[in-house]
Amino acid sequence: MLLKPFKRLPLAGGNVNSYCNITQLFEKTGGEFVSPPADIRRKLSRVKAFVFDWDGVFNAGAKGRGAAGTYSEADSMGTNLLRFSSWMNHGHKLPVMAVLTGQEDLTAIDFVLREHFNYIYLKSTDKDKAFSHLLKISDINPEEMAFCFDDVLDLPVAERCGLRFMVRRNASPLFREYVIQRNFCDYLTGQQGDNHAIREIAELILGLRGDFDSVIRERIGFTRLYQGYLNQRSSQKTEAFILQDNCIVEYKFP
Repeated sequence: MLLKPFKRLPLAGGNVNSYCNITQLFEKTGGEFVSPPADIRRKLSRVKAFVFDWDGVFNAGAKGRGAAGTYSEADSMGTNLLRFSSWMNHGHKLPVMAVLTGQEDLTAIDFVLREHFNYIYLKSTDKDKAFSHLLKISDINPEEMAFCFDDVLDLPVAERCGLRFMVRRNASPLFREYVIQRNFCDYLTGQQGDNHAIREIAELILGLRGDFDSVIRERIGFTRLYQGYLNQRSSQKTEAFILQDNCIVEYKFP
């Protein structure tokens, strides 16, 4: 059954009841709004950067000898639609996109290069240090950052960011309660990292912004507007850094 198109939502404020259709739709898939949808929308209006953990967010976080993380085409498209939406809502200026990962993950590198992300931080076991470096070089304030995360090492960053999306892991009910009680996240996904949680977050953001239909329409039509965005995105160079001897240094791609 086809869903009715979302109506364009107010650019700021608005009655929480305006968000009922979106709230119910995502709650049906298991999503939890820790912050009211209207508050998430207000925070989104300030966001200039999207920062992602890697393991457990784009994948299940499985490890093994010679194993690397994975990502899905659905999540890849999600980050692209999210970026396009932000570009349209902020005067055709691209948001900063970054990945913070605790590993030197070649698949994560492939992903950020393919998607033309701005930054990737590797072996970032001290994610707060990597995040502080990101704030400095991007010249963006913490409250202007949105963060997608899933586990304990991410909490120092989640505590500082203006908007936080936590990827569900059903095996961690106590950690879920810990994060919610301490106000470290605004939305908890219904899906886990190996089942397109990033796509869920991306569609939620587009829905709350009220531009899901227009984003999809422009992308399907490969319009001049979308091509203008794509040209900017494709010209974006990716910078990489790695944590060595407790210092952030430049990383040369293999």
